Amino acid sequence: MPANVPEQYKKGWKPPFQEQPNAPGKQFKLDPAPLDDITADGKPYKPAGKLEGRKAIITGADSGIGRSVALLFALEGADLTLTFLPEEKKDAQEMVETIKKKTNNARKINILELDLTKEENCKQLVEKHLAFHGSLDAIVLNHGTQNANTYLPSLPTEQWHETFNTNIHSFFYICKAAIPHLEEGSTITFNASINMAVGHPELIDYTATKGAMIGFMRALSNQIVGDKGVRCNAVAPGPIWTPLIPATMTKESIEKFGTSVPMGRAGQPVEVATAFVWLTSADSSYVSGQVIHVNGGVVIE
Repeated sequence: MPANVPEQYKKGWKPPFQEQPNAPGKQFKLDPAPLDDITADGKPYKPAGKLEGRKAIITGADSGIGRSVALLFALEGADLTLTFLPEEKKDAQEMVETIKKKTNNARKINILELDLTKEENCKQLVEKHLAFHGSLDAIVLNHGTQNANTYLPSLPTEQWHETFNTNIHSFFYICKAAIPHLEEGSTITFNASINMAVGHPELIDYTATKGAMIGFMRALSNQIVGDKGVRCNAVAPGPIWTPLIPATMTKESIEKFGTSVPMGRAGQPVEVATAFVWLTSADSSYVSGQVIHVNGGVVIE
């Protein structure tokens, strides 16, 4: 392995133990910071204009996978509308400054502080995007929440509802508002999880929403890809180093994070974000209703 490859890409790497008090977690507190645009060969991501002229909504773009997706989309030429929660403002501001610096202020960026569990806010997201950019042809539904629970009878009903409101109901609201504005060649890409296939015992509510997400994505693809030419796909990440990990997992899970997959290490956001670029670009023009598994080698049938 070349000397310039970051330690995070070497087998056996796992982040040092750290905790944050609650979700959604803060990226600026992570040590080390997740890798947003340095690929596994140790080189900066090399854009090729794959998304030139695209106008994209990316939710949960302040940190983790969403942050890397936003950066790569901007590098590839897309103009962006990015959402975040009030408690994520510092991360969101840093993310926007990073994009501006790395694109020489070449991208139009609209940032919106919105609670997407409310349908009215999801409508506003689409309306404000259209008012700012004039058109919409790419959606990345990345936002989500989780909170570990090791015994179902003790899982608060309020948490169950909150997880579904965040992870699946809001996706329905956004798609419902956006689809009338999507032209042929547009894309909707969902951030799912390996857990919809393997069933994480500490994340029953989260796992259930990710399974629902895949069913929703496939049915939606069957409904609109033929008539409207709008492609729908999902990415199902494995253990990726993001703020959700120290903010929501048990101590035991944090200590072992990333070590159980065949590649023997946690993944980095950029390793997932490249899949979102591919699914949004013309390179994947014959792909819809599919799930791309970016999980460190876990076989999903």
